[in-house]
Amino acid sequence: MHNFSKAELERYSRHLIIPEFNMAGQQKLKAARVLVVGAGGLGAPLLSYLTAAGVGTIGLVDFDVVEYSNLQRQVLFTTEDVGRPKVEAAAERLRKQNPYVHIITHPTRLTATNALEIIRHYDIVADGTDNFPTRYLVNDGCVLLNKVNVYAAIFRFEGQLSVFNHLCEDGSRGPNYRDIFPQPPPPGIVPSCAEGGVIGVLPGIMGSLQASEVLKVISGIGEPLAGRLFVFDTLSFESRTLKFYKDPANPLTGEQPTQTTLIDYEMFCGLKAAEQPATAGMQAISVQELHTMISNKSNFQLIDVRQPYEYDIANLGGILIPLKDITKAASQIATDRPVIIHCRTGKRSAPAIEQLKHLGFNNLYNLTGGILAWAQEIDPDMPTY
Repeated sequence: MHNFSKAELERYSRHLIIPEFNMAGQQKLKAARVLVVGAGGLGAPLLSYLTAAGVGTIGLVDFDVVEYSNLQRQVLFTTEDVGRPKVEAAAERLRKQNPYVHIITHPTRLTATNALEIIRHYDIVADGTDNFPTRYLVNDGCVLLNKVNVYAAIFRFEGQLSVFNHLCEDGSRGPNYRDIFPQPPPPGIVPSCAEGGVIGVLPGIMGSLQASEVLKVISGIGEPLAGRLFVFDTLSFESRTLKFYKDPANPLTGEQPTQTTLIDYEMFCGLKAAEQPATAGMQAISVQELHTMISNKSNFQLIDVRQPYEYDIANLGGILIPLKDITKAASQIATDRPVIIHCRTGKRSAPAIEQLKHLGFNNLYNLTGGILAWAQEIDPDMPTY
């Protein structure tokens, strides 16, 4: 059993006086080892509350640096942290918040190569990521290592929450991510927060609920969201809880398992397959070349295939034709001069060009890196949202 100092007993006193929790629950927290994947919108409140609660060892995996656009929701960070590695800034603040918690940083991208080695040292994994390859990677790693996976996801005004691979009283494991989401959506269908946006308070709400589920799993109190998916809509303030069950066709835990190790999750989610044909043989120009063409007043047409709200934040002065409307607006596109098509990063401009090529256009150029590359290399003062 873990002994507590007088200062710790005072710090955790509001836990200790809860009859269902008391000293036994706090001792379980101190003995626990939790890995948080992602120090973003979900990770910020999740890490704060796990640290405040006294979880003994908290690991943090993240490879990114703090950006201005993070500050609208990632409340662990301040303006002074912009440019710093997230794990470094987060660990510094968390250690100040509770010096009795051991913070371990993993400043790296979680991959099929390192995931099992990192996850195996923890009891519970809390998934705060925002992309499908990593969600499947975290799930599969937890299943292969018999770890609980506390999952949350956010998009614009809606959040999801569940507990996967929960250890049941009979020793069996509950359903996992692949039982409710056997296949990822096609690439580009569900945009990331950077592309689709998220209301700032939503990750605070869902990350706090995620922390609550982690504490329930550790302490053994209450009924974790195993076999249930909680969905919350902030606009309507409505929630629903959906039950789901083990899928006999689950490649990891089904009746005839076919997967016994981690796989290539970029390939599984269709990202590699989608990227190759989208750019193969496609004409492209760099932002430096475009800048020269603008300076020389060259005769060309510039088309922006982002959404109107993105265009309002920052634009290069091109004609706005959202990707979904590109073929319908073909009559607006020049055929007698170069046409340069761009978006935020190049992920949407490439398929726009592919669609137009089927209509006979052969004068199209993709702006490599999109408006982000322009902001980075040409105009550092341009907002990148």
